[in-house]
Amino acid sequence: MNVRRSAAVLAATVAIGTATPAVAASPSPSLPSGLYGSSDPTYDGVWRQSLALIALYRVHAEPAAAAVDWLAGQQCESGAFPAFRANPAKACDAKLMVDTNSTAAAAQALSAVGGHGTAVTKAVTWLKSVQNKDGGWGYTPGGASDANSTSVVIGALMTQHTPVSTIRNGAKSPYDALLKLSLPCADGGAFAYQPDKKGKLTANADATAAAVVGALGQGMVSVKAGDKKNAACTDAARPTPEDAAANGSAYLAKAVAKDGHLTSSLPGSENQPDYGNTADAVVALAAQGGTAAATGPLRWLERNSAKWAEQNGPAAYAQLILAAEAGGADPSDFGGTDLVKQLIATGPAPVTASQDDSGTSVWWMVGAGLAAGAGIGFLLSSRNKRKQP
Repeated sequence: MNVRRSAAVLAATVAIGTATPAVAASPSPSLPSGLYGSSDPTYDGVWRQSLALIALYRVHAEPAAAAVDWLAGQQCESGAFPAFRANPAKACDAKLMVDTNSTAAAAQALSAVGGHGTAVTKAVTWLKSVQNKDGGWGYTPGGASDANSTSVVIGALMTQHTPVSTIRNGAKSPYDALLKLSLPCADGGAFAYQPDKKGKLTANADATAAAVVGALGQGMVSVKAGDKKNAACTDAARPTPEDAAANGSAYLAKAVAKDGHLTSSLPGSENQPDYGNTADAVVALAAQGGTAAATGPLRWLERNSAKWAEQNGPAAYAQLILAAEAGGADPSDFGGTDLVKQLIATGPAPVTASQDDSGTSVWWMVGAGLAAGAGIGFLLSSRNKRKQP
């Protein structure tokens, strides 16, 4: 799960958790009232809102209606979403850049919350219309296919209950695009983000985490623990998406084996733990090999991610919730932190739910418990990622 500060700068700072301002207790008055987080949404508003709604859905928590309405209001008439639309009342024009990542994430989020079937279908229809000839997607329409974008779009395609393998541009499906980006075992069995200018593939841990989930035919809403062992990398004469996912998972398992986390660096800085991509790796490892396969990095996140999440806000809390949920941990007690409570506190207060005949609703109890909650603060997970060893 994984682009977004002009695509690279924001993605890098949030994924690694450095040089990011602390998140205020409540959104700034100058920001939309339905938006999660108080930092500038220009490059990640739709992405972080989508992750927040998906994470709440995964833990059966109901978001405020204002949060859902804000996301739905970001959609253009074409069906596409930009990273952020400052004036939803103004029609989208050619100057407003829309992208596949925001669109795919929003489609998954609106599908999860329900009641937005037409918007979801329009988003997926637009995504299909900009599918590349190799079967994949780049961050921008027509851009070279990359593993992260193709994988997040696969999650959106699944909202239509149509086999992903049948979504083709000519003869090529999204799985064909991912297979072209998978490396042989001699190079670790990982996935590359994109080929370089000479066509060479370089292993990228974040792209691998995204592609393992995508190659397994899963998305952020639907990802579940698998039952396949994370065996050693094995080359096949005619590799399948499942083969590539298994090899990518083996690569990730090896990458986190020593320290319990993935490592990355920003230009001019020392190598450091990469919290966001480690959370994505937990999801990928669990999707392939079950909760036991993700135990090491999940426990590392429980011990070490609290400060990073507080600094980076809703997208970070959402990533940790998704990792905890996929890895079999309790998001409400993740290393002593209630991730769900912290995420909710970064956005609009949930509306008190009505009581039904069986008594007080679960959401009413959650809302009441959060009334005095302290405020807090991806990717962002990725996209247009830096290369990772």
